Amino acid sequence: MRLTKLGHACVQISKDDRTIVIDPGAFSTGAEDALAGADAVLITHEHFDHFDADALRKAMAARPSLEVWTSRVVAENLADLGGRVHQVGHEDAVTIAGFDVHVYGEDHEILHPDVPPIPNTGFLIDGEIFHPGDALTVPGEPVRTLCLPGNAPWLKAPEMFTYVREVRPERAYAIHDGLLNDIGLTVMNNNATKALEELGKTYTRLVPGESVELGDA
Repeated sequence: MRLTKLGHACVQISKDDRTIVIDPGAFSTGAEDALAGADAVLITHEHFDHFDADALRKAMAARPSLEVWTSRVVAENLADLGGRVHQVGHEDAVTIAGFDVHVYGEDHEILHPDVPPIPNTGFLIDGEIFHPGDALTVPGEPVRTLCLPGNAPWLKAPEMFTYVREVRPERAYAIHDGLLNDIGLTVMNNNATKALEELGKTYTRLVPGESVELGDA
């Protein structure tokens, strides 16, 4: 299985001749090309840095077989596309383009103390890669590879450490880092490296466009 970082929170996951894309939002790099070859798109929630409705509609118009699995609000936004859009929620288990996908999580992390959180759905792919979206969701099963949020208005460094300790992945790759300059990336990388080293595991930040092969190692 191959994991490719496409900028900010967007990743591409490929296996054999099948490909899915998760969270192709406005900050993504190379998402347009990835969508052109994707078999399915997974979207955790409706924020613009995870969901670009115009780009997704364009890709779906160009590729009639392309389908979407997503949270309730995004599904409602795309309701005019009919059966090509599938709403999923916490503890659903579905097969998407040949991948076994388990859905975990219900709410986005709190952004405002007086505003209820929006829906957020995390996706565990083939029991290997977990993308939590904008939430610190701990799946109800082991996670080998964690897409680890590195920076967000809703995230503090101690929360990152706690999250890594709770999930206990074999390895982590940074996502949600598109707002950081070089200084911020250095701080994020230092914190994430320490969080994984505490467990004797590895952390890596892939630059946009970079891929890694995942297997049994």
